[in-house]
Amino acid sequence: MKRRTFIQNSSLLGAGLLAGKFSLGTVSQQFPTVRVPQGDRHFSSEAIERAIREFQQFTPNKELGWLFGNCFPNTLDTTVYPEEKNGKPSTYVITGDIDAMWLRDSCAQVWPYLPFMAEDKQLQQLIAGLVNKQSECINIDPYANAFYNDPTKVGEWGSDHTDMKPGIHERKWEIDSLCYTVRLAYAYWKATDDTAPFDSEWVAAQRNILKTFKEQQRKDNLGPYRFERTTSRGSDTLQVDGYGYPVNPVGLICSGFRPSDDATIFSFLIPSNLFAVVSLRQSAEMLANIANEQALALEALELADEVERAVKEYGIVDHPMHGRVYAYEVDGFGSYMMMDDANIPSLLSLPYLGAVKADDPIYKRTRDYVLSANNPFFFKGSAAEGIGGPHIGRDMIWPMGITMRGLTSTDDGEIKQCIDWLQQTHGDTGFMHESFHKDDPKKFTRSWFAWANTLFGEFLWKTYKERPYLLK
Repeated sequence: MKRRTFIQNSSLLGAGLLAGKFSLGTVSQQFPTVRVPQGDRHFSSEAIERAIREFQQFTPNKELGWLFGNCFPNTLDTTVYPEEKNGKPSTYVITGDIDAMWLRDSCAQVWPYLPFMAEDKQLQQLIAGLVNKQSECINIDPYANAFYNDPTKVGEWGSDHTDMKPGIHERKWEIDSLCYTVRLAYAYWKATDDTAPFDSEWVAAQRNILKTFKEQQRKDNLGPYRFERTTSRGSDTLQVDGYGYPVNPVGLICSGFRPSDDATIFSFLIPSNLFAVVSLRQSAEMLANIANEQALALEALELADEVERAVKEYGIVDHPMHGRVYAYEVDGFGSYMMMDDANIPSLLSLPYLGAVKADDPIYKRTRDYVLSANNPFFFKGSAAEGIGGPHIGRDMIWPMGITMRGLTSTDDGEIKQCIDWLQQTHGDTGFMHESFHKDDPKKFTRSWFAWANTLFGEFLWKTYKERPYLLK
């Protein structure tokens, strides 16, 4: 099954829509039971269950309470596989309707649960297990974006023209895949003070991350990574001998693919480079303070500074209507791509990732741009408006984009509007989806997409804690 493919029945079953007591007879009920029955859930956290009960008790909007109860625990209910490996916790996390673990998605799926670890040590162990699992995966191949739990498995993309290995689902090089693992590890450490996951394997993973980032600056040569796929879909392969279009080695890091898993056009993907700056500094802090790897920490800090300078020089351009803004992609020669994509990291998401301040003038102008008709992947219809992307195509809005708009907003009216759009576009399923048609929410892709569900839950919980009056 391709990542973008929507298989109606299997996806509905996984998400919980066909499970338990749900039947055709309950469709007419206002809020039918759609969550996976308790006995079939992969992992249960009493801290998360308390949060659901609290939200539902104190939120006047009963539909939002229902949606929160379905979406927020969806990752734990359906996608996590905790175990013990070599005396350590190890957690495999699938995306939903595909049995593979994306480094990016798995981090993002558990991210909203981090504040609840203090109340639930088993939840903490589950997340520690994911940190361990990701270090293991990075050390298998830092260029791969998705892995199997079975290290001997050869999957559907085993014939790709790249250095594929058993245990790898897909080998699309994406900067953000590595950044997300650092983000999760750093936040885990800050929340718990637990240093158990940061052993020699984790340090080896940090070395591999730094080595890979430097290789993909392409200062001396094209580096060891190339990728081609036999496909009719141009965005699934890299042009020009599998390396992508040429770049000028100005200090930025090449990313073969975007967080959508679509190929970049200009390999210097600016949101991912800004994410890398944050991640390198977080990695350096952990390396210095936990592992006493001072030289490696200094190397990471120097690279972060270099990339940041290069973004300022080459990643900010003059838009004829919006002024000085961040470009989406550049090549260092003067060419750039103006757009934004709903997948994260995006230009819109930069404050959420800690890459820029929400009140930064360049970001504010960039935000105005990406949320306007001047962004070719901003769609406005009768059901909602929001950002999509080339991965699904024209007129398809991604709920993640609307959620991220709300998470990065400080305006009550905008936050409330985002919640309303999301409430009105779940297509009568009780869950978020990958995308929906701008005029018809029942025309959607991927009914079982845990990242979108959990991110929506994070948005609702943040609003409940900070602006509960918007949840009426």
